[in-house]
Amino acid sequence: MPKGSKEQIIVDEKKIIKELQKNSKGSIVAIAKRCGCSKQRVRRIIKRLEKDKTIWGYCAVVDDEKRGLKRYFVLIKRTSKPASKEKLDLVIGRELKKESAKIGVDVVSSYYVHGLFDWQLCITASHIGQVKRFCNIFNTLFAEDLISDIQVLEVIFPVEKSGIVNPNIKEIEDFFTIE
Repeated sequence: MPKGSKEQIIVDEKKIIKELQKNSKGSIVAIAKRCGCSKQRVRRIIKRLEKDKTIWGYCAVVDDEKRGLKRYFVLIKRTSKPASKEKLDLVIGRELKKESAKIGVDVVSSYYVHGLFDWQLCITASHIGQVKRFCNIFNTLFAEDLISDIQVLEVIFPVEKSGIVNPNIKEIEDFFTIE
């Protein structure tokens, strides 16, 4: 395949994205070496992926426990009642993130999903009391008549986050009976 062909560009983009997901702090030289591309090509592809918003940003994968935090998933089921423009603007404006920060809860990720639930939030908090306050804020902001169910799941052990395997993976054995 010629270097400049559309197919080769797609192949190179996938390789580069995979390398960035493993270690976004890796040098351009190291990424180029692992992908078999020139550093100029890697730099050009990354710049294009950032410009077209394929790459939204970069983040560190951290150990919540060492920060004194626990991770929770909040699953929300909507009613069939249509949401008002005002309520939708609260979602778009990230109002929930702003309000939750005031009580020490960080919204790590937020997804509108298809399935048994309609929305999935991943949050961090010091304790379950903050999570309960968070759910109350959620209900207040989005009106109880729009929400039919909220379920909270506490993460017991993170096996993998953002494609990075937990460096303490052997500790998962503590949660299982081993023969």
